[in-house]
Amino acid sequence: MIRKHVIVTGRVQGVGFRYSARGKAGQWGLAGYVRNLDDGSVEVEIEGREASVARMLAWLHTGPDSAVVDRVQDVDVPVTGENRFSVIH
Repeated sequence: MIRKHVIVTGRVQGVGFRYSARGKAGQWGLAGYVRNLDDGSVEVEIEGREASVARMLAWLHTGPDSAVVDRVQDVDVPVTGENRFSVIH
């Protein structure tokens, strides 16, 4: 199991990014959260099997169809044992 903290920048708010991310996380068995940040970016933490985290990271580079992703920055963070994925408002 691994966990990543990710910041996604671009046109990523107001385009269904958080709810699409929750759908993908559920599809790939990931835990963590997604939320909008005040600077217009989206913060994501994803935890799960390495292959599933890699798949989610790849998806985050494009996001949903209406998003325009400029940059994805990720760093390793400690695994928490979380077992669900949440949209934080």
